[in-house]
Amino acid sequence: MNATRDNPGVIAPPPLIALAVLVVGLLLDWLLPAYVLSVLLAFGTRVLLGLELIGGGAALIIIAMRAFRAAGTNVEPWKPSTALVAGGVFAYVRNPIYVGMILILAGLAFLLASDWTLVLTIVAFVPAIHFGVVLREERYLAAKFGEPYVRYLRTVPRYGLPL
Repeated sequence: MNATRDNPGVIAPPPLIALAVLVVGLLLDWLLPAYVLSVLLAFGTRVLLGLELIGGGAALIIIAMRAFRAAGTNVEPWKPSTALVAGGVFAYVRNPIYVGMILILAGLAFLLASDWTLVLTIVAFVPAIHFGVVLREERYLAAKFGEPYVRYLRTVPRYGLPL
């Protein structure tokens, strides 16, 4: 890591990565439609599931953003972190904003019957966020906050699941 740079050096803004996945997914649905979601799930089921996932994802993101702002640190991962936030939702999941983005993308995929968006969320968004954002943030935060952050890493699951 560059000693003069006070940010994790993420590959791209995560909302931009999510938007790219959605746009490419919808484009692929138009070019190579699969119709799996629309055949497997009734319209009402897709809408309900989609709205629930979007709502849950948005709630996670809003709660996490409020915690960052209350601590006086930047939400954006391309800006410096000024405080370690380990309470509230962060006591259960280290990356609630990224989990929220995954839920929103999956919800949009179900809502729009976008097979490719669902596939790309799993095979493109999740790895891009994990390797291009989360692992870089973890290195940066460990270097910046030291032992308190390392202790946090050992006690709170990265994505809310004990994996």
